Amino acid sequence: MRRMIYSDVDKCRALVVDSNPTSRSTLVSMLRDMGVGHVVPVSQAIDARRALENRVFDIVLCDYHFDRSEMSGQSLLDDLRRAQLLPYSTVFVMVTGEASYSHVAEVAEAALDSYLLKPHTATALEERLLAARHRKLVLRDIFEALETEDFATAARLCAERFERRDEFWLYAARIGAELYLRLGQHDLAKGMYEAVHASKALPWAKLGVARAELEQGQLPQARRTLESLISEQPSYADAYDVMGRVQVEQGDLNAALETFRTAIRTTPASITRLQKQGMLAFYCGCTDEAIEALERCMRIGVSSKMFDCQSLLLLALLYFDRRDTKSFQRVHDTIAQTVEKRPDSRRLQRFLEVSEVFRLLFARRLAECVAQVRAMAPDLRSEDFDFEAASNMLSLLARLRATEVQLDDSETWVGQIAQRFCVSKASTDMLCRAAQGHPAYVTAVREGHAQITTTAERAVSHSVTGSPLAAVQTLMDRGRETLNAKLIELAGMVLNRHAARIGDSAALGPQIQALKTRFCTKGTQVALGQSGGRAAGGISLRA
Repeated sequence: MRRMIYSDVDKCRALVVDSNPTSRSTLVSMLRDMGVGHVVPVSQAIDARRALENRVFDIVLCDYHFDRSEMSGQSLLDDLRRAQLLPYSTVFVMVTGEASYSHVAEVAEAALDSYLLKPHTATALEERLLAARHRKLVLRDIFEALETEDFATAARLCAERFERRDEFWLYAARIGAELYLRLGQHDLAKGMYEAVHASKALPWAKLGVARAELEQGQLPQARRTLESLISEQPSYADAYDVMGRVQVEQGDLNAALETFRTAIRTTPASITRLQKQGMLAFYCGCTDEAIEALERCMRIGVSSKMFDCQSLLLLALLYFDRRDTKSFQRVHDTIAQTVEKRPDSRRLQRFLEVSEVFRLLFARRLAECVAQVRAMAPDLRSEDFDFEAASNMLSLLARLRATEVQLDDSETWVGQIAQRFCVSKASTDMLCRAAQGHPAYVTAVREGHAQITTTAERAVSHSVTGSPLAAVQTLMDRGRETLNAKLIELAGMVLNRHAARIGDSAALGPQIQALKTRFCTKGTQVALGQSGGRAAGGISLRA
C-alpha cells in the first residue's frame, strides 16, 4: 500500500546518498513506495555535493559514513550549510549506524531535520519525514518571510515563538539569532544565544555567543568563549572556524593556522577549511604546507561552488617561487578557464592579470611584463579594489623586486596600498606578510599605518580641545586622498558626536556617507578569500 507522506508527493524530488549499493537501493525503493515522484541515487558525498549545488531537492537521505572517502555525511552537510546551498524547504535526514549515533545526534541539534538509525523500516523513515515536514509547516510564516527577504519580520516571528516557548521554539531561536546577526542587532542575537545556552547548554548556542561578541568587536571575550567551547567540545569543527577568524583579526596568523590544522584533522575533506589552511600557510611562509593544502583543495573541489579561486592565484605564486614552470602553467590555465566561464567578474580578471605577469616573466618577455604591471596600477584607486586585491598586488611587487624587472614607481604603489588599507594592526600585519621577502616594502607598509594612526589621533584630539569641524574636514580630506576607510568612518563618528557644535553638520553627513558607501563597503579588512566563514556555526539563510 502506497504511503502518501506529502499531499504533493508525486512532485517531490529526493536525493539518496549511500555508498552501499544494497542500502542505497533499499532507501530508493522505500521512497518510491511512498509515492516520491523523482529519486536520484548517488554513491559518494562528492557526487551529492555536485547535485545539490545545481538542483533543489525536497528530501535528502544521506548516510553518515562513506567507503573510500574522507568526507562524511556530516562534512557534506557542514559544507552545504556554510555555502548556503540548502534551502529551508529541503528536508535533510542523516542515516547512521549505532557507532556514529553520538556524532549524528550532535549534528541534529545544529542543522539536521532528522536522523535515522540503522537498521530501519519504511515506517520509521516515513515517521521521520512526516515529523520534519510538520516542522516546516509550523514555521511556515518564518520561512515565507525569509523567502521574500523580509528578515526583520522573520526575526520578530522567531523571537515571539522563542519567548512563548511554542512548538519548535529552539529551532526558531537559532534562526532568529542568525537573523539578528545579519541585521547587525548583535545585542539581541547574543541575548537569544545566551538564553538558549542557559536553558539547553547546546554547543551551537555558545558558538553563537562568540560570534555575536566577534561582530561587536569584543575579540578577547570571543576568544575566551571559544576556548571554553573547544575545551568542552573538541570535535566541534565550526568552533575552529570562528576561532580562526578571531585570531586572524587579532593578527595572530600562526595561531590561526594551527587552528585550521586542527579543524582539517576533524573534517579532512572540507573545501573551505583546506582553503583557509592553505592561505594561512602561504602568508606564514609555510610553503610546502600551503602547496599541499591548496593542491588538495583544487583536486577535490575546483568545480564546486565552495571553491575560491584565490587559492589558484596563491598556487601560481608558489609555483613561480619554485620556478616550477609546468605546475605554474597548469594553474594559470585553470584561472584563464575560470575567467572564460565568468567574464564579467572583475575579481577573477584581477587574478588572471597577476598570473599573466608571471607567465610573461617565465617567457622572458620583460617589456610586456612591465607594461602589464603599469596597466594594473590605476586600479589601486578603484572603488572595488579591496584588501584581497591589495595583498595580491603587494605579493606581485615583492616578487618582481627580486627579478631583473625594473619598476620605478613600485614604492609609490606600495605607499598607496598602505595608505588605503592599513586600517588596523591586523590588516597592517597581513600586508607585511604579503610583502614578505622585501624589507623595504614591509617598512613602507608600517610607515603608512603609522601615518594613518597619527592623522586619526590628532583629529580626535583636535575635535575635543579645538574645532570639531576642522577635525571632520581634515579626516574627510585625508580620507578622500588616501581612500582609507578608518579615516572616513572616523569622520562620521566625530560628526555624530559633536553635531551640536558643528553648524554645517547637515551638509557634511551626506558627503561622508557617500565616501563610506564607495570606500568602506568593498572589503577593507583582512579576509581569506570570499568564503570568509562569517556564518560558521550558523544555519543557512538562503531562501
